[in-house]
Amino acid sequence: MGGTLREWARQLADQELGACLPRRWAHSQGVADRAAFLAPALGQDFDLLAAAAVLHDVGYAPHLAVTGFHPLDGARYLRDGHGADERLTRLVANHSFALLEAEERGLRKTLEVEFPLLEDELLVDALVFCDMTTTPDGDVTTAAERVAEIVGRYGVDSLIGRFIRRAEPEIYAAVARMEARLTAEPDAHPR
Repeated sequence: MGGTLREWARQLADQELGACLPRRWAHSQGVADRAAFLAPALGQDFDLLAAAAVLHDVGYAPHLAVTGFHPLDGARYLRDGHGADERLTRLVANHSFALLEAEERGLRKTLEVEFPLLEDELLVDALVFCDMTTTPDGDVTTAAERVAEIVGRYGVDSLIGRFIRRAEPEIYAAVARMEARLTAEPDAHPR
């Protein structure tokens, strides 16, 4: 893995998503761009956040979709196929309250055992902020617009619709905590 963790992650995500899922790749790049705004608030963990941001949806790559649950499939691929850092795999596995979706899929225990939730609230909130304020096309949005878009795309009664509605209060709380932290950081101005 030459270069920085962030550079390696971007190359890997491009390789896995760029050609086969261009819209998902655009979203992942947008999430990584959002992470760049958080650098002052993250300090030494910025490279880890940037890597998790660009790789968070790698499990959607068709040849990686073993369980059909992209956080688990992506984290397993990073761990088993690349020996990725444990904190990185745990962030990818648990991004944007994936435990709630795992529960809907009957995979909660599997996810908890293989990839325990990272106890670093700042990193977890930062990744939620990046993912949930980025559209499927990689543009900046609000968390409320993003949740509405997800519900509209999948349907209220779908598995994803149920999950995102359950996660909605937690998503808003994580985004609010990150925005409050950014307000306290004079050099951090998310757009």
